[in-house]
Amino acid sequence: MLHDLPPEQQVTLDGYLQDLVLESSDVKAFLTELASFAAASFAPMDPDMLCGVTVIRRKRAATVAGSDETAYLLDELQNTFGEGPCLTAMREMTSVLVPDLRREHRWPEYIRAISGQGIGSVLGVPLLVEGETRASLNLYASRTHAFTGADIERAESFAAHASKSLRLALKIANLSEARDDMAAAMQSRTTIDLAAGAIMAQNRCSQGAAMKILTAASNHRNVKLRDVAASVVRSLTAEPAVSHFEE
Repeated sequence: MLHDLPPEQQVTLDGYLQDLVLESSDVKAFLTELASFAAASFAPMDPDMLCGVTVIRRKRAATVAGSDETAYLLDELQNTFGEGPCLTAMREMTSVLVPDLRREHRWPEYIRAISGQGIGSVLGVPLLVEGETRASLNLYASRTHAFTGADIERAESFAAHASKSLRLALKIANLSEARDDMAAAMQSRTTIDLAAGAIMAQNRCSQGAAMKILTAASNHRNVKLRDVAASVVRSLTAEPAVSHFEE
């Protein structure tokens, strides 16, 4: 496995993971590739090894990815029940081991839900990210007692390297989302300005008076100001308002 390489060659793993970030279209795509790579890397422990990755960012829905549909389901169920080894790992920032699923008494609802999925043992390892974001790498083995102490150490080492690339992926995503938010705000501003201009022309009034008319209509209809403005623009032309700015 790549994470068994000596320290001077660990750059190989970091480089591969960074390439995954740059080649992925978004965070979800990166996490999916990461989960598949992790499952393949840990396959010597169990040929049926599955891997899921969950990222929870403030004010955004959890992003879940898996090495296959079963791994995705196993992680998604934890979010549904709000409990499980992987959520515990990210909350407590420590690895959580379930050596034998049949004898596990923590998180009873989640354990019952996955009892028929052919899973014998589970290892949840937190990923180190920034701010209020939480993430975990989740390994699912078909046999019980699949993870030795050395295996856990290797998983934690792998997670440490994966965390660097995940932080990069999240920073890129934040920049992209900020750009999209700015574009949306500029589009909204353009529509409002056009609507105000139309009202000024029709009523021979100032811009301030036109904005008061738009705001009053927004409050009266309980509709967002940009939607009221869009309806005014649509009444004048079939073409939507377009903002022009440098990408």
